[in-house]
Amino acid sequence: MRLHTLTMTAFGPFAGTETVDFDRLGGGGLFLIHGPTGAGKTSVLDAVCFALYGDVPGARGKDRSPRSDHAAPGVRPEVALEFTVRGRRVRIERNPRWERPKKRGSGTVAENQKVRVLDWRGDRWEGVTTRPDEAGQFVGDLVGLTITQFCQIVMLPQGDFARFLRAKSDDRRKSLERIFNTRVFRDVEEWFGGHARKLEREVRAADERVRAVSGRIAEVGGSAAPQDPEELTAWAAELASVQAATARDAEAVTAGFTRARDEAREALAAGRELLSRRERLASARERRAELAERREWRTGIDTRLAAAERADAVLPSLRARDHRRTELDKAELAVTDRLALVNGITDVDAAELADLSTGLPSTLRAAERSRHDELARLDHLRGDAERRRSLHRDLAGLDRRIAAVRTEAARARERVTALPARVGTITEELRRAQEQSGLTDPAKAALDLAERRRTAAEEHRRLGGEVERAEEERRRVVDTAQTARDRSQDLRERRIAHMAAELAADLADGTPCTVCGSTEHPSPAEPSARGLVSAEEERAAQQAADTAAAQRTEAENTLVALRERHTASAERAEGRTVEAAAEEVAARKRELADARAAARELHRLEEELAQATADLERARQREGELVREESELAARREEGAREHERLTALLDRARGEDAGLAERIARLRGEAEVLRDAADAVELRSRAAEELSAAVTEAGRSLTEAGFEDEAQVVNAALDERGRAGLRSRARDFDDQWAAVEARLKDPELTAAELAKAPDLAALEAGAQASDRAADQAVAWQGMLSDRARRLATLRVELDGQLSGSEPVLRRYAVAQGLSTLAAGTSPDNTDSVRLSAYVLAARLEQVVEAANHRLLTMSDGRYELRYTVDKAAGDGRARSAGGLGMRVVDAWTGVERDPATLSGGETFFSSLALALGLGDVATAEAGGTEIDTLFVDEGFGTLDEDTLEEVLDVLDRLRDGGRAVGVVSHVADLRQRVTTRLRVVKAAGGSRLEHHG
Repeated sequence: MRLHTLTMTAFGPFAGTETVDFDRLGGGGLFLIHGPTGAGKTSVLDAVCFALYGDVPGARGKDRSPRSDHAAPGVRPEVALEFTVRGRRVRIERNPRWERPKKRGSGTVAENQKVRVLDWRGDRWEGVTTRPDEAGQFVGDLVGLTITQFCQIVMLPQGDFARFLRAKSDDRRKSLERIFNTRVFRDVEEWFGGHARKLEREVRAADERVRAVSGRIAEVGGSAAPQDPEELTAWAAELASVQAATARDAEAVTAGFTRARDEAREALAAGRELLSRRERLASARERRAELAERREWRTGIDTRLAAAERADAVLPSLRARDHRRTELDKAELAVTDRLALVNGITDVDAAELADLSTGLPSTLRAAERSRHDELARLDHLRGDAERRRSLHRDLAGLDRRIAAVRTEAARARERVTALPARVGTITEELRRAQEQSGLTDPAKAALDLAERRRTAAEEHRRLGGEVERAEEERRRVVDTAQTARDRSQDLRERRIAHMAAELAADLADGTPCTVCGSTEHPSPAEPSARGLVSAEEERAAQQAADTAAAQRTEAENTLVALRERHTASAERAEGRTVEAAAEEVAARKRELADARAAARELHRLEEELAQATADLERARQREGELVREESELAARREEGAREHERLTALLDRARGEDAGLAERIARLRGEAEVLRDAADAVELRSRAAEELSAAVTEAGRSLTEAGFEDEAQVVNAALDERGRAGLRSRARDFDDQWAAVEARLKDPELTAAELAKAPDLAALEAGAQASDRAADQAVAWQGMLSDRARRLATLRVELDGQLSGSEPVLRRYAVAQGLSTLAAGTSPDNTDSVRLSAYVLAARLEQVVEAANHRLLTMSDGRYELRYTVDKAAGDGRARSAGGLGMRVVDAWTGVERDPATLSGGETFFSSLALALGLGDVATAEAGGTEIDTLFVDEGFGTLDEDTLEEVLDVLDRLRDGGRAVGVVSHVADLRQRVTTRLRVVKAAGGSRLEHHG
């Protein structure tokens, strides 16, 4: 891989556009990148990394955007790199994420990272991709290196390799893992460890389960569990067998006690039954004696029930006779009442009514028929009477309607006379409103224009004040920024001037100087009277200057934006002041209001004209309708009056002396009803007398047939159903009790019990209770033993299951633990105590040491050689597996192996340089053999004396073989005379710039 050109714009310390021509610099093979501290030498290398990978190595990429703080606010940062790899010429253009000013208004807006990858096709550039993820994949596939590997192989950062040379094995492992990507072996170690710990937890859990089961067995069996897991099975089997045999022996003993208990219970039950039978026999004899005394009472019940049966045959006849007598009395009262009412009727003879034995009903019926005949004739005149009343109402209504029609017709004639003038007036008002409403749209447009002018005039006045305040703020921040910049420049110049004194302050006898490497300090520099300036003070002053500069830029941008807005608002106001613009708006509003009012009035007038025209037409039509209606009503009234007079004469003749036809009809109907009721009452009295005579005869016959002398005997013998049921129930109870007593006295079991010997219940109960207690204790004892035997058998099976289940876990744990300790370097089988990851990296480290020794022998004039060892390095700690990636330095002059930490500053530099070059060779081969034609060596040359520096440069010069270009990044002055091709980084307050020399 060879770099051609690098172009940077607003990147790092470079405010403008700077170009690095690597083809020119690498023409001689070796070139120098130099400049003062902080000028931006490392930023050139950062730009190469950013162009390729979109990131800056180390902590610098984590801070913020690499955009230059010195660049103008609107300048877009960009890095472009052209290089050739594997025969392909590629150009990558990248823009980092940055905050650009907004196109409108103040403030900034974030713009994300962008990339463009181009491929040279002989005569033109062709695009490959513009996506950052695809660009990263493209570079990774083409170059074959990650950003970490690229920085270690191409950049050769000496500080990192000096630390690598002196590092502990664990730190050296982490560095090699980043370069050679062997993290998978470290993951294998961690997986083995995690897997072993997981299985260990499973083993502990299985052991706890076994101990829990054995504890329950010990609790049930009353025997302590052995500590050896191999003895648990035999111990549990023995306990279960002994307990089972004991339970079987207890069953026979318990059976004897239960048999004795059953026999005692049977004897007690038999004694109680014998005694109960003797008592029941004595009770039956006493009850039969009591019932025999009541036999006469039982016979009286049968006699009483027979008399009641005979009375039942007579009672209906007696009740019927009494009912007929009551009916006759009622009929006599009704006849008297009805005949009293008939005496008031004019055409009925009172003498005939007094003779009740002759045809009184026929006389009453004839009078009733005469009334009904006259009612029939009067019913034909009801329609005429109703017709007369209807005509009377209609005539009154017609009179009222004729009067209303005449009044309404007068009003209609008045409206027909007045409405034509009203229509004319509205027509004239409508014409004037139409003319004024046509001005609405022009008035609205004029108002909008006036309001925009007023808004612009108000904004112009407001922005004028803001411009004045912004100018004052700009003057203030400019003064502040200038003061902060002067202070920063002053502190930086003082620190540079006293840099020797600052370095001398850290010198100590016997400690090498960081500039010349000497351990003697005969004349250290002294600070001036103003004292030293610390790096913290310089950084704080620079930060304050940067902050003030940013505030100055922001204030200037704000002022420019306000001035542009102020000018634009004056143009929109068209020279009007706020007051004039407000007066114009008010006038335009009045014009628009008048026009809109006319438009609203136009609509109202149109509706009013239509209404007035319609009212005139309706009034004329209504006037004609009312005239016709008045004529029709007058004709109808005259005809109705003639018919009313005729009907009145007819009804006067029909009503006679009554007040009216209805009153006569009501009187005749009432008299007919009275006559009918009187005739009915007379006939009912005759029938009641005949029925009473027949009932008296039937009652006498029934009394004689039943054998009763008079009605009093019948009444005394009669019983209701409830009384009869009570007598029958008492008779049945007596009969049932007598039959039960007889049956009990004839029971053979009771008669046999009387002949048997009386039992001793107290003795039998005492024997049964003693047998129960003994049997209960035996059963409880046998149940306890059986339950214990069952529990032990179940727990024994559970213990066997837990033991068999834990065996596979123990075997897996033994294997996993062995592999884990072997991979971790703590197993006795790992004789070198080297971790798996360290063992894999050891092969790479041996290759790196071998490649480094080719150059180290030359740089050290054959004195030093690096050697890989599995022993622990200084600071590796006391852990068994802490070693595996150790390095020692062999001193050929003394034949002694030393720790790299004992090398001097210069020796450490060229040893770490040789190590870095060797690591680059091995990593390049590991990454796929991509040839690196451009290398950079960053700092460290100030620790070398003149002879060693010459030898190191010879080694670097040999790196040019095959067309390779090597760039040395350093501020050592001697290198400027030794290396003629140089890239100088010039430091300035407004940003750094680049100069090519040679």
